[in-house]
Amino acid sequence: MSEPILELRGLTKVYPGGLKALDSVDLDIRRGEIFALLGPNGAGKTTLIGAVCGLVRPTAGTMHAFGYDLAKDWRRARARIGLVPQELSTDMFEPVIDAVSYSRGLFGHPPDPGRIEEILRALSLWDKRKDRIMALSGGMKRRVLIAKALAHEPDLLFLDEPTAGVDVELRKGMWELIGQMRARGVTVILTTHYIEEAEEMADRVGIINNGRLLMVDDKAAMMQRLGRTEAIITLSEPLSQLPSAIANFPVTIEQAGMALCYRGGDGTGKGKAEVANLTKALSAAGIDYTGIDVHESSLEDIFVSLLGEGEAA
Repeated sequence: MSEPILELRGLTKVYPGGLKALDSVDLDIRRGEIFALLGPNGAGKTTLIGAVCGLVRPTAGTMHAFGYDLAKDWRRARARIGLVPQELSTDMFEPVIDAVSYSRGLFGHPPDPGRIEEILRALSLWDKRKDRIMALSGGMKRRVLIAKALAHEPDLLFLDEPTAGVDVELRKGMWELIGQMRARGVTVILTTHYIEEAEEMADRVGIINNGRLLMVDDKAAMMQRLGRTEAIITLSEPLSQLPSAIANFPVTIEQAGMALCYRGGDGTGKGKAEVANLTKALSAAGIDYTGIDVHESSLEDIFVSLLGEGEAA
């Protein structure tokens, strides 16, 4: 396993008035991965990004990027970090190509028209390069933000809700672009409300709520460990109690005895096999059923479950 490109230890931010936006967050980001940070509004996602990018001053904790202490060597580290913020923050009267070229110069890079053209073409902005930003659609404006963030060729890129408010087609285009960035060796940290984005793209997922990091794990491992199968079996006749033939299955009687609900498995396919065995046991016991509805947990189900547990804690 490669050395972390970003290391956060005990990162805490308390705003005036006592709001604790970050609560002792520990997090390592691996070089070349796509990491999705999930959480509801106000969970601390944007505050965490702001702390790493120098926009928010932490109350406590340490941050290291590329081996640099961000409290001491922030200039050298920041030159290798790109940020695509949620809000459009650029001169609306500026032509696209000027805004992107200016961003490159801000970080001390010499002009490179070829590289700027490459970025704009990759984002389908080349034909719009002379247009003022104010004349672009919302989706194109968001692409300009990404182009500006990529102009200085960062090794670590933060995307804060990059597809919020854009249509499905453009969202899929963004996914493809992020995959291209990763292929070029860029480490990507993505915050999103669209959990399918994390499910589609991320190598690892972190879930944050109320400033606390509830879980960080490889996406596949998280799905395997926390995934579940739920099956609703609609019965031909009502049951008042579980027959001994199926008493050992994780099932409950619901809908006034007209349905059995199975909840089990572990995200490895075990649940589906157990449901198949359950139906065989029902048939052997002479219990007729008219339908089966099987549902496998998604990352969204896991996310909602963890948030519920976090609130309860």
